[in-house]
Amino acid sequence: MACGNCSTGKDGAPRGCKNNGTCGTDSCNKLNVFDWLSNMTLPQDQEECKLVEVRFKNGRKHFYKNTENLSLLMGDVVAVEASPGHDIGIITLTGELVKVQMRKKKVKPDSEEVLKIYRKATQKDIDVWQEMRQREESMKVRAREIAIKLKLQMKISDIEFQGDGSKATFYYTAEERVDFRQLIKEFAYEFKTRIEMRQIGFRQEAARLGGVGSCGRELCCSTWLTDFRSVTTSAARYQQLSLNPLKLAGQCGKLKCCLNFELDAYLDALKAFPKQDIKLKTKKGTAVCQKIDIFKGVMWYAYEGEWMNWFELSTQQVKQIIKAAENKNPVDSLEELTTDKQTENKNFEDTVGQDSLTRFDKPKRKKSQKRRPNNKQNRRRKKPQKNA
Repeated sequence: MACGNCSTGKDGAPRGCKNNGTCGTDSCNKLNVFDWLSNMTLPQDQEECKLVEVRFKNGRKHFYKNTENLSLLMGDVVAVEASPGHDIGIITLTGELVKVQMRKKKVKPDSEEVLKIYRKATQKDIDVWQEMRQREESMKVRAREIAIKLKLQMKISDIEFQGDGSKATFYYTAEERVDFRQLIKEFAYEFKTRIEMRQIGFRQEAARLGGVGSCGRELCCSTWLTDFRSVTTSAARYQQLSLNPLKLAGQCGKLKCCLNFELDAYLDALKAFPKQDIKLKTKKGTAVCQKIDIFKGVMWYAYEGEWMNWFELSTQQVKQIIKAAENKNPVDSLEELTTDKQTENKNFEDTVGQDSLTRFDKPKRKKSQKRRPNNKQNRRRKKPQKNA
């Protein structure tokens, strides 16, 4: 993960900034918006948008007003309003697209959430900001030790310092309500700063920490997914997945968000299928649905009491059987309508050529055979020794 200016070194970190993606050009960060209006000029009677989007640690973004009419570009480090003091962030979006993002996130320009920008960050501001960022990892280890000592059922997942170092926000996860009044006193005495505790969900924790999913790709929540919708086990049932919690759960311990990605396509495909709870009534007996294949449009049925014998039927055949039963003219049996599977003899050919699969192996040396005596030698008789 690196932009064109940084390039990637041997260890995977960008060579230019060496901040693992948080570079000054802001082109290799996650959840960025491409400003496709940057090369277009505004009409003469329209004023330039004075709103900007600023990014903080772990993709946290907020909108701010440019009341000082500063010339701001993407990647500039700015000092913004905070309570108390000021915070340091990087500008990720300017211009008319900021209004679109605010409309998407349902933030009004005149709301109290939209604060103002003080100035461009000086070198002193950046030095303090980087110094605070370097303290976060060691503080997180010490904070976890204090929480364990107090026997609190909580997990401190991340710490974020304010840009001026006047406040530290502790993000934690807990299944139940936690009384952390004594914990705040211990933190304030240990770290000598103002403490703010903020509880987040397990999915938000996975988004902040990041990781690699079972698909082999980086987690969706840490790269592009911003809204976390509820996922239920019915989504797995519609997609004919086995209800195995080890396979359906992600790194956050909840159901995977990707179960909702293709759910609408499966629901549209299931509209062409008859309901699975409808039993097929024939003269031979009643059959119950055992399994369906959405891709092939096939359903398997078995007679009551003969659960081991399955019969493969297409959706059209199932609809015909149901309609015939409604007209009080049921079919004789399912055996008459089952689709005969034709076994295909697949002759696999060598697509690479006539080369052998063991062509790169070293040839085995043949064992040296001992010379056997000839028949003539066997027939030879030993000469009698002469008596002395």
